Amino acid sequence: MTDRLYLRHSTDKQTNARQLHALAELLKAGAPKYEDPATSSRVYAVRRAGFRELLDESAVGDTVRIADAARLFRSTKDVIQIREVLQRRGLHLRIATGAWSGFDLAADDPQTKLFVTMLAGVLEFQRDMISENTKEGVAAAEASGKTLGRPSALSEADVTAVVKAYTEEGSAVKALAREHGVDPKTIRRVLDMNGARSVVDQLLEDEVPGDVAEPEPVVDVDPVMAIDMPGLLGELLEHSGSEEIRAALRDAPLVRRGQGHSMRVTAPLSLHRLMLDQAAPQQGSVTPARRKAHGVYASRVAAAAPDL
Repeated sequence: MTDRLYLRHSTDKQTNARQLHALAELLKAGAPKYEDPATSSRVYAVRRAGFRELLDESAVGDTVRIADAARLFRSTKDVIQIREVLQRRGLHLRIATGAWSGFDLAADDPQTKLFVTMLAGVLEFQRDMISENTKEGVAAAEASGKTLGRPSALSEADVTAVVKAYTEEGSAVKALAREHGVDPKTIRRVLDMNGARSVVDQLLEDEVPGDVAEPEPVVDVDPVMAIDMPGLLGELLEHSGSEEIRAALRDAPLVRRGQGHSMRVTAPLSLHRLMLDQAAPQQGSVTPARRKAHGVYASRVAAAAPDL
């Protein structure tokens, strides 16, 4: 049985130093660690690259260890979903230090369910309070006349000089941008805020080729896809899957394939991956047919989104 360490921090301005300290003894013992740096807690755990790698490399009986509960979940919904994933894979979950260190948070007994739900409620309350305090702080700063956001690229003196050069000397937007070391968009914005450009100027200058950067292509990281799921897995998940999964399966039409059938499930890619996870064969009395069905579905999901 292997201890596997999971670490996460929310932004690129944070580090894992405190978590590494809490897990120091396990690290010295050679326990492998998996990290999700600069990853928000709003991203569900099984969609994080580091945590998915941990799941892929884990075996039944392994223990996932975290420095504190907020590294893995921040709401009651998160707890329910994560516990289901860990229980299906036969994994344990323990917090390294503190009052909760003696509990296997993935255990299925009523007492643990109660304690974990209470813990998730406290974490969710803390997150909501942080959000509320942030909003109140922003409102108070705005009411007192403070300017929020990034500082202006141009000083007040620069703005005056730009407006004068444009209106009185006929300087071009690009020339002013080069002179002040800013993007032409910044110069246009300053001129517009001071009423220095006419409508005709705006139309002509804003359409000059090469001024405006090409928009970056929008990539849907969680596209909705129709993928055929083998009927054996569908029947399993109709009884044991989460409510979100059961709802997707209720709307799935049957596709006959020889003597068997598939279910054409239309759902976000993330939900297909969650269904793969919940239907994953465990050690024990799993039939070869179920293992084959899971492999077929996994191949179809991978082929549908090879770059995501």
